[in-house]
Amino acid sequence: MTTIFSKAPLRIGLAGGGTDVSPYCDLYGGVVVNAAISLYTHTSILKSEHPTITFDATDRNEKHVFPLAESYPIDGNLDLHKGVYNRLRKDFNPPMFGFHLMTFSDAPAGSGLGTSSTLVVAIIGAFNELWQLQLSKEQIAQYAFDIERNDLHFSGGRQDQYAATYGGFNYLEFENGEVKVNPLQIADSFKQSMEQNLVLYFTDTSRNSAAIIDEQVKNVIEHNEKSIDAMHHLKEQAILMKDLLENDQPDDLGPLLHFGFNHKKNMAANITNPRIDAIYSAALLAGASGGKISGAGGGGFMVFYCPDNTKDAVCNTLLSFGGKIRPYTFVDKGLESWSKSFD
Repeated sequence: MTTIFSKAPLRIGLAGGGTDVSPYCDLYGGVVVNAAISLYTHTSILKSEHPTITFDATDRNEKHVFPLAESYPIDGNLDLHKGVYNRLRKDFNPPMFGFHLMTFSDAPAGSGLGTSSTLVVAIIGAFNELWQLQLSKEQIAQYAFDIERNDLHFSGGRQDQYAATYGGFNYLEFENGEVKVNPLQIADSFKQSMEQNLVLYFTDTSRNSAAIIDEQVKNVIEHNEKSIDAMHHLKEQAILMKDLLENDQPDDLGPLLHFGFNHKKNMAANITNPRIDAIYSAALLAGASGGKISGAGGGGFMVFYCPDNTKDAVCNTLLSFGGKIRPYTFVDKGLESWSKSFD
């Protein structure tokens, strides 16, 4: 019996987040810097003798079994799983057979690390291996974006699909519907310094990213100058972040994150709230030189840069708010898929 496996890394957004969302990136061009980390979404597919297809999200304790069919209704029940299956069957018409598809994520949905889009990438990777579709990295990332945004009509940007597929540190440019992936060459010593000093903190809350993103979109459509100006500054932050990373300037990382945090709050309401503001202020008082909300904001993960010997004090302060520190490392590999035979 052969089982197909895949995994795709989640990401920390370092700068420019939000400028990858239409219509801003279509009108002005977007720029994002992000880095893949050692937290993953996982997929496995086991062929079945029965004419049924099972979609099973083990981390959510949600499982659905269907008779074998060409497509399944998008009805709010594991739509990411069904959306990938529906689209790839439609485009490639692979052989029909039953299977059991299982998924699991190392971080919860709504946490701000790109979980949903990364899960789509991992599912595509597993089907790419199962059906031998020979999709390239660029095609997988584009399919993930197209399925999530156009087929399923989920709100969001374009960075997560590329971070998950390519891995590593990337400077991503978004313009005229095109995505340019520029891998950044970061010194190993700088990566180690960042892993040591950049704290990943889960606030132990999730958030409705779609509502925040929809307001951001509305602000651009309605020419809200405050919101658009904030996005311009975040694009500037991404350009500065690229220079900082390539020139090994760790002392400037915290202040640059702080610059982005202050402008991101102006993109839409509910990006921060009193609890997030209290956590952020307390971390700075404990010694952090800057930080950010991961993803759309409103909850989920936060990131703080702790220079010199301030990490312990900052971590103790963060833990006093009831959240969790998540260990991680930066990873160079993006999506990986493989098969394994069992007796």
